[in-house]
Amino acid sequence: MWQGGVRVVIQNEDGRILLVRQRHEDREIWMVPGGAIEEGESSRDAAIREILEETGLIIHVGRLLWHVEEVTEDRGQRFVNFFIGQIIGGKAELGEDPELGGDQVLDGLKFFSREEISGIEHLYPEYLREEIWDELTADAGRDSYRSRK
Repeated sequence: MWQGGVRVVIQNEDGRILLVRQRHEDREIWMVPGGAIEEGESSRDAAIREILEETGLIIHVGRLLWHVEEVTEDRGQRFVNFFIGQIIGGKAELGEDPELGGDQVLDGLKFFSREEISGIEHLYPEYLREEIWDELTADAGRDSYRSRK
């Protein structure tokens, strides 16, 4: 059975991308915020809920960037939908994963520039270093085109 997750790429007004830091297996990993899709929940609804829980931000969920599938013996069948999100309210501050109780893995939150992201040792997914910037540039072009209509 497939287990689903979501991640959301969010930029601030300076074009920096929001990342959260999680502790896993004695490593700190930076990633875009997100989490599991709950039963009966759509990917977009999960994205809104997870971002609010982890970052305190209220977002509009934009287009789907990537649908990533993983099938392994030890982790099973998993997929993650990556969306672009736009901040429409709230205040960026480190939240929590309610489903984890006292065993929280979140321990940092920060907006990063392209240069800063390129220097992060443990980054998930790796294509945030380069590919994401092309996607965000293309998305900005779409927004400009839409706003002229």
